[in-house]
Amino acid sequence: MGDRVGVVVNGVSGRMGQTLVRLINESDSMALAGALERPGHAWLGRDLGEAMGGQALGVQVSDDAGAALDGAGAVIDFTTPAASVALAEQAARRGVAHVIGTTGFAPADLEAIASAARDTAIVRAGNMSLGVNLLVALTRQVAAALDADFDIEIVEAHHRHKVDAPSGTALMLGEAAAAGRGVALDIAAERGRDGITGARGRGAIGFAALRGGDIVGEHDVIFAGEGERIVLRHIATDRAIFARGALKAARWAQGKPPGEYDMAAVLGLAAPGQGA
Repeated sequence: MGDRVGVVVNGVSGRMGQTLVRLINESDSMALAGALERPGHAWLGRDLGEAMGGQALGVQVSDDAGAALDGAGAVIDFTTPAASVALAEQAARRGVAHVIGTTGFAPADLEAIASAARDTAIVRAGNMSLGVNLLVALTRQVAAALDADFDIEIVEAHHRHKVDAPSGTALMLGEAAAAGRGVALDIAAERGRDGITGARGRGAIGFAALRGGDIVGEHDVIFAGEGERIVLRHIATDRAIFARGALKAARWAQGKPPGEYDMAAVLGLAAPGQGA
């Protein structure tokens, strides 16, 4: 692989996994070092390129994470919380940088990832696009400038197959709004309204999730005051933006000390620090 970063893709049969493979194969600075899928998957043992319907790539799809990670520089992972936690332990043992785009983690999952980050660099983000991370920074800034007379609502829309809600990106935006206000999101958040709910609580941060069709990802942060509204919006039309961000994170993580980083650190939008 020469000077190129060897990258393993976990969940390689998925839409994001296949997008990552295509971008890696087009890259001059990265090389595909391994392809992972869950046990029992139909692609196991097949050449990845042929499984994707193209020419052979010389990389066999495997469920052996340990073997795939040996000698790799990074692993990129858009899968499930359980799979990501298990892979974090394997990557930590080998000092392989782990880029995690998975969302929907429980507190115990996050504790396990933080533990793994003591032994390797982990970049974890609910969204890896440049535009979304700029939106996060702007949300924090606007929330800090406006008091609780402005109601905050976060509205997100994704394709019909997405299994978690609110999205990881919506939660990133909620955390940014809460940080700007100096409050804890788990106290301020309002999720789901149905029936006679009563008036909106002052200072609440509301979430609404829409699911349908093939929507890649849309996020609005609404600051609604008396007589005026400020709306910050990001619309993704191609999931390749997330894959490009993940590849940027994989390159950035090379040589970084162990720790858990976020995309703000990768993109230079904030000083690197613990917590994603």
